[in-house]
Amino acid sequence: MSQFRAAILKPSSHRSLRELGAAIIRCRRCPRLVLHREAAAAEPPRRYRGQSYWARPLPGFGDPRARLLLIGLAPAAHGGNRTGRIFTGDQSGTWLFRALHQAGFANQPSSEHRDDGLTLHDAYVTATIRCAPPANKPAPDEIAACAPYLLRELLLLDRVKVVVGLGRIGWQAYLRARRALALPRPTKTAVFGHGSVTTFPDGTTLLGCYHPSQQNTFTGKLTEPMLRAVFMTARELISGPAGRLERR
Repeated sequence: MSQFRAAILKPSSHRSLRELGAAIIRCRRCPRLVLHREAAAAEPPRRYRGQSYWARPLPGFGDPRARLLLIGLAPAAHGGNRTGRIFTGDQSGTWLFRALHQAGFANQPSSEHRDDGLTLHDAYVTATIRCAPPANKPAPDEIAACAPYLLRELLLLDRVKVVVGLGRIGWQAYLRARRALALPRPTKTAVFGHGSVTTFPDGTTLLGCYHPSQQNTFTGKLTEPMLRAVFMTARELISGPAGRLERR
């Protein structure tokens, strides 16, 4: 990861989330991902035929002064790759935004397209991979190619106190990014699990959360109360116990 750290910390690095987002959208580093995202747009399922697909990489989105950061896996081929905003327009997003709304981090409980009025309060959502991977399984070199974008986001989002790793891949991506940025190691060995809590000497807390994919929600591995509890914990860590009922 050292080469990514060097690249992302150069003086010419993007100085704002807006600049970084523009660079992400132009990215074509991974030929396999480019082919897949464009093929999904060219041959959509019947329910989406006639819709104009985004079919480009996705930047993160949310409150630039966020104290809560969510790191997922990647856009869905017919979700974010279609709508142009991560977790928007698919069932994973339906679960996620409802939980964020219940915990006071979102102004509405659902999101179908990127101009539907959704606003995140004190929260920012990003991903390990910015393009939809085949079978939702990115290759190690594709994860590495996207790593500098997450590193730069972490530097720009300098108020983050709580990170939620949505799935093991998002959770691991945050730990790798901390190592690449030479940030303090956790106070004890980090082990992923739903509801796991990892603390760092700089005051940051990493929460583990099963990804709200249909593979987990349909099987009951992840339930709505389980997901909601993670974000209520995040709210308490950020705002204190009184923050449980806070709606910002």
